[in-house]
Amino acid sequence: MIYIERFAERQLLESLEDTPVVVIAGPRQSGKSTLAQHIADENWSYLTLDDTNTLNVALDDPIGLLKRTKKRVIIDEIQRAPDLLRTIKLLVDRDRQAGRFLITGSADILSMPRTSESLAGRSEIVPLLPLSQTELYSRSPRLIATAFGGDVPQPGETLDEKELIDLILKGGFPEVIKRNTLRRQLQWCRAYLDAIVQRDIREITDIRKAQELPHLLSALAAYSGKLVNQQDLGQKIKLDAKTINSYITAFEQLFLIHRLPAWHNNRLKRLVKKPKLHFMDTALLASIIEANPALIEQDRQILGPLLETFVFTELQKQITWQDHRITLTHYRDKDKVEVDFVLENSRSQLVGIEVKAASTVHSKDFKGLRKLANIAGEKFCLGIVFYTGEQVLPFGKRQLAAPINCLWA
Repeated sequence: MIYIERFAERQLLESLEDTPVVVIAGPRQSGKSTLAQHIADENWSYLTLDDTNTLNVALDDPIGLLKRTKKRVIIDEIQRAPDLLRTIKLLVDRDRQAGRFLITGSADILSMPRTSESLAGRSEIVPLLPLSQTELYSRSPRLIATAFGGDVPQPGETLDEKELIDLILKGGFPEVIKRNTLRRQLQWCRAYLDAIVQRDIREITDIRKAQELPHLLSALAAYSGKLVNQQDLGQKIKLDAKTINSYITAFEQLFLIHRLPAWHNNRLKRLVKKPKLHFMDTALLASIIEANPALIEQDRQILGPLLETFVFTELQKQITWQDHRITLTHYRDKDKVEVDFVLENSRSQLVGIEVKAASTVHSKDFKGLRKLANIAGEKFCLGIVFYTGEQVLPFGKRQLAAPINCLWA
């Protein structure tokens, strides 16, 4: 597969100029190793802990392993030997040369007490999620900056619904994208999920009822785009809320799912504060619920959650490339008025986003966005309803309907 330029590369190169330990963090098979090797030259040593012999040495003699390497070292899949970070800390404290260690992790290592303590003050995290549509189309990500300016990028080529469904079912993993048939894509996704359930999750948490993990994943897939109800989940798969929460946390640490927090305002008492659940890739979600074009055509309700998750993943990726901090939340009040996504910048300015799996938009589709605009006042920059049509349409002051491909136009 031809190398696709990753927008995280700029941040990665800048971090290596002034930071001793740089971490590329993201799910397995998102391109971390490819990116690390792409920017490395002959002055780097490369170690992967997916290699059994290297892993054994890392566990038994970490100092010896690193002493035999060159001055600059790439270490792949550091979560497999988290205690190796203590040795890295020791070496960095002796010599704080910038860019000395470039490590990759397929788990959120900062959420693990042992590793976060070792990296504190010595490292920078560069997120690398699966490929975005902007990367696949080789276009600069403009949506977020443009939206905070009160507009959306103009859509490019027409994207019909069949093409959109194909993009959703492929998701962003390079190995899925390069497969030519839906059947082969599905096989890869199933193998990927099996690896997480059977191996990866056991490396980061104590699993007591491993046989229930596939059932939990299926149940979570039905909740994608919805509020998380752990009590309801527990009743369905016969696990207590504490166990479910620990397993969900582990799935989050492996970048499989994400609990999207609720937007809140201290002055408002009627906001629902429960998070919404989203999968981090639509191909994986589609494989769990066994979605395909024929099934979506028969049951249009399947497309809504998939499309919302697709928009979520694109927003998450674009947020990681912003120079300024952007938070992503959702809005819901006790009257069940909702906004799928709320973007907020460091100046407390808001952009609200709704997703509609239809080619027509009506004024009622802006109900949540209008309410959010009233709450935020002058801090509200724009409300967008993404839909499957072809035109950007105004729906009142600071409210627009926009085609999905404005996300990467």
